[in-house]
This record gives sequence, C-alpha cells and structure tokens, in this order.
Amino acid sequence: MAARRSGPVDSVTEQTFPVRVLQAKRPVLIQFWAPWCGPCTRVTPIVEEVAAERAGVLDVVKINVDEEPGLADRHGVSSIPAFVVYADGAAVKAWTGAVPQPLLERNLGPFLR
Repeated sequence: MAARRSGPVDSVTEQTFPVRVLQAKRPVLIQFWAPWCGPCTRVTPIVEEVAAERAGVLDVVKINVDEEPGLADRHGVSSIPAFVVYADGAAVKAWTGAVPQPLLERNLGPFLR
C-alpha cells in the first residue's frame, strides 16, 4: 500500500510505518495530528517547510491520530501536535506542542549531522 499524501509530507499508516519509519535510511520526523486540531494546523506549514529544506537529509511524515489510533497509542501520544524522531529504527526524541521553527530545528539538530 502506498503512502497517502496530505501536501508535501506523506501520511503514514500501520501498513506503511515499518518501511517509511523503521527501515528508513535517514532520520524521520513524525508529526501526530488531527484535522480538527487548531495547533496542528498552525504548525503544519512549519513542518512542511522543514521537510522541504531538509529533503534528502530528513524524512518527514504525518500520522492522523483519528485514523491511526494504534500508532498514537504505541507512541504514548495523549496530546497533539506531538512529534517523534526516529533514527536507525528507534524512537530517539519526542515532544509535544506547536513549537516555532527555531525550536523545531533545534530539536532536530543532533539528527541532521
């Protein structure tokens, strides 16, 4: 099953998660979101800009918590937007909230070297 597109960032499902995240050759930033979440919609342009600027160095994907509650539960997501960074098949950093771009990039910095 191919990943669905929701703009410049792919949407990941239970079926595509192993290949797109666990087997990724680059670090992966996951944004957990929902269409009804105001802070999620406010941070989405920032996430999409980071995805475009870091293409080839960082993969960025989105998971809709309403459509993929199992993935959200496994990651302990209780508030959105939530972010998880995967590197070498393991979750290595997580945070919540609609952070500004400088803080988002600072959180990603160690994984972009």
